[in-house]
Amino acid sequence: MDVDADVYVLSDADLTYPAMQVGELLAPIFDGRAEMVVGDRHSGGNYAIENKRALNGFGNRLVRGLVNLLFGSNLADIMSGYRAFNRKFVKSYPILVGGFEIETDMTLHALDKRFRIMEVPVDYRDRPEGSVSKLNTLRDGARVLATIFNILRHYRPLLFFGGIGSALSLLGLLAGIPVVWEWLETGLIYRVPMAILASGLEIISVLLVAIGLILDSIAHQNRQDYERDLLARGNR
Repeated sequence: MDVDADVYVLSDADLTYPAMQVGELLAPIFDGRAEMVVGDRHSGGNYAIENKRALNGFGNRLVRGLVNLLFGSNLADIMSGYRAFNRKFVKSYPILVGGFEIETDMTLHALDKRFRIMEVPVDYRDRPEGSVSKLNTLRDGARVLATIFNILRHYRPLLFFGGIGSALSLLGLLAGIPVVWEWLETGLIYRVPMAILASGLEIISVLLVAIGLILDSIAHQNRQDYERDLLARGNR
């Protein structure tokens, strides 16, 4: 279903966010100060008190730290399910994920495409007594790790593939030291399997760095194309 509006509000349906604070989220949108406003659960300390799932809080901090590090941002709440958006953001955001990952994906999209983000502290309370959470510690922990994996792979491909390539290159050097030392002493290579392993690791590392460079160039070009498309939309 296509919803056509000037302003949009997203809120989890588990009654954890106060509806009376929606005006605080909408104000920066109406004033033209932001394309996305996030209800920050952490700054007021309510989330730390109300949240009964320790691993969930740890996953929040882990993803938040990585996103802020990679994008040079200083966001307090990456995974908040209480947000307001303007039309420009919503109509240019491709929904490619589902579940609780969508909040992180929205934040990444806004940071990568340089949309203005504001955070507004909001109250938070745990789910009402008797309600059942869909969260599962092991499953959602794995999804947090997958989210981190995809953040690096999609938004920082050179860091992702280059990092793996560098690690393999180091392993290749360690595997090759005995082989080279042996050759320098005897002029012969007796540890053929070790030599093959070292060569293979170095070749793979070079390929991974090359893949990272290519994908980083493609990602840069995609960002340029996206900016031109936004400008074209604004001029229509």
